[in-house]
Amino acid sequence: MALFQKKNEPAQVEADLTRLPRHIAIIMDGNGRWARKRGLPRTAGHAAGAETFRAIATYCKDIGIDYLTVYAFSTENWKRPSAEVSSIMGLLKKYLLEAIGQMERDRVKMEFFGDLSPLSPELRELCERTREISRHYEGCQVNVCLNYGGRDELIRAAQAYAQDCIEGRADPNHLSPERFGGYLFSKGVPDPDLVIRPSGELRLSNFLLWQSAYAEFYFTDVLWPDFSKEELHRAIAAYQGRNRRFGGV
Repeated sequence: MALFQKKNEPAQVEADLTRLPRHIAIIMDGNGRWARKRGLPRTAGHAAGAETFRAIATYCKDIGIDYLTVYAFSTENWKRPSAEVSSIMGLLKKYLLEAIGQMERDRVKMEFFGDLSPLSPELRELCERTREISRHYEGCQVNVCLNYGGRDELIRAAQAYAQDCIEGRADPNHLSPERFGGYLFSKGVPDPDLVIRPSGELRLSNFLLWQSAYAEFYFTDVLWPDFSKEELHRAIAAYQGRNRRFGGV
């Protein structure tokens, strides 16, 4: 069973960078509250959060994390005011254009989990260009969950599996977790070892529901734009103090 980091529990900051989790997932939460505390529009919080994402993704690559998955935009986020959604999409476009120009130097691979069809043609093309460039690199892979929802992912996977059964490509009597995982957006990516949620909220919010079955969780009151390398160290140190038994003894 996964353990939870208590909100007020001090964590050892000195993480052992020789024993890192292979895959870290982050729910990037708290941008709006960060802006409100400063009397700024929510869009300013998203801009600050985008810079934090850039810094943390680069640092994860530098210290040797194999996979970083971030929750950028959920299937429910379309309910937000149109101006805020447009701002988030504009930040995504800006980030992808910069990433494409720097991928040769940084050697960071990028993948996208979610249904990209509602995005603008320009954004979909940028995502595909980023994916194509990434195929030439090895090293840290950053997975951006975009128009993503865990329940939606499971429904899509179940539908695809059922269709394969109907058409004779799959046997309904021989379904395993490994085989079902091949129908998810995260196909080929190991499950996260550590899931981090800033902002003080204590829930998954429909994020990686299948993949997080045996992940360790770290919750912190720090809002995402203020999330730092030191806070990442605290999360990793807390993870390293856990005894992962995967249902055993």
